[in-house]
Amino acid sequence: MRVFVAGGSGMLGRRLVPMLVAAGYGVTATTTSAAKVSMLEELGARGVVMDGLDAASVGEAVAQARPEVIVHQMTAIAGTPDMKHFDRWFATTNRLRTEGTDHLLAAAEATGVGYVVAQSYAAWNGFRQGGWVKTEDDPLDPTSTGEAAAAIRHLETAVRAADGAVLRYGSFYGPGAIDDQVELIRRRQYPIIGSGGGHCSWVHLDDAAQATVLAVQRRVRGVFNIVDDDPAPANQWLPHLASSAGAKPPMRLPAWLAQPLAGSTAVVMMTQGRGFDNAKAKRELGWQLRYPSWRQGFRAELA
Repeated sequence: MRVFVAGGSGMLGRRLVPMLVAAGYGVTATTTSAAKVSMLEELGARGVVMDGLDAASVGEAVAQARPEVIVHQMTAIAGTPDMKHFDRWFATTNRLRTEGTDHLLAAAEATGVGYVVAQSYAAWNGFRQGGWVKTEDDPLDPTSTGEAAAAIRHLETAVRAADGAVLRYGSFYGPGAIDDQVELIRRRQYPIIGSGGGHCSWVHLDDAAQATVLAVQRRVRGVFNIVDDDPAPANQWLPHLASSAGAKPPMRLPAWLAQPLAGSTAVVMMTQGRGFDNAKAKRELGWQLRYPSWRQGFRAELA
């Protein structure tokens, strides 16, 4: 089977491509940089340069690859986290989740691709009423009106309408995934806000990639939470991450003070965020996690 990985040179793509190759798939993987084509080829894929925001570029790349499956992993999240200006930080990623998704789905329809898997997000953005842990039957937070939330809703609606699979990944950690966050923690610039009771779900990059391979193999449809077994509040995981990194415990910041300093997104995450349940993914994908909890994963990655 031929698989087209849009965004193959990204953080998750670099873990996913060799797993797909090892599973026997012929992989075409895209990058926006000609300098990264050789890296994709070293991973076992045919590397191509593609601009996910250009319909013609996407259409040509998909037509040449003639895939049977498209895996949408296009993001552009780079640099130091900027929670105060969240939509500005995520601006290109938001476009890739809207325009880029539409371009990929149009190319899939034009070339007869029968199955699409796309990256969504499930970390703190569950419905902020009721319990702290949400399933796929619960909506994402409908009160989130920012561009990032709207982009996720667009992606999920479009992919589900195409009878594809939406994989809601938790917050990534693993090789290179949280280096910027760890640096902020070591500088004591990543405080616990308010009570720190807002929940987050994490997932190791390799566990997320393995779940994606299983989705491709099983041709599942609908929405799946790809998170570990241990959704937890910030007042638990953040001190543990600091300890794992050999840093001092994080400082605490009242919510009223954090609002002008860090922005409303950071305040909501740490005080009201919801985590996610992974029972459906484990049941329907047969997914077994290498790191069932960030508690072991952080230690292993930062040792």
